[in-house]
Amino acid sequence: MVSRCGRRLLHVLGLSFPLLSRRPLLLCPPLLMKPLVVFVLGGPGAGKGTQCARIVEEMDQTMAVNAQKNKFLIDGFPRNQDNLQGWNKTMDGKADVSFVLFFDCDNEICIERCLERGKSSGRSDDNRESLEKRIQTYLQSTKPIIDLYEEMGKVKKIDASKSVDEVFDEVVKIFDKEG
Repeated sequence: MVSRCGRRLLHVLGLSFPLLSRRPLLLCPPLLMKPLVVFVLGGPGAGKGTQCARIVEEMDQTMAVNAQKNKFLIDGFPRNQDNLQGWNKTMDGKADVSFVLFFDCDNEICIERCLERGKSSGRSDDNRESLEKRIQTYLQSTKPIIDLYEEMGKVKKIDASKSVDEVFDEVVKIFDKEG
């Protein structure tokens, strides 16, 4: 049987379900909170994946203790206007974007990082020609999304040209401030 909270969660996720139980709604109120989402954006090689892994690793215990906050990181999304429109259409009223964590980094630094990563990653797109195309795509498609959220006052910008540890220190400050 699915509790009323479970049915509510299924409803929030857009899934249909039969009415199977009449348990009181108060059994699991944290599930009723609207999820808060942090979009993590930046150019290729800006450190999005590296920092998201550290956020999850370092903050997992904190988030587990305070799980009712219902917070989610979404790495590298929305990448373009179609992604954003799809998000808005699907998630309108179901989740709130808390802010965009924007890793701002010089394009040449990003290229050098990816080229270095490519030496051991085996990623076929970690070569200069592909990276220059990926950066152009980022500038044409993703940067306007960041600019849009900037106009709404929802961008937390980090200088991602610094070391991994220095960048993470800034990330922690932002999450400490934002709660």
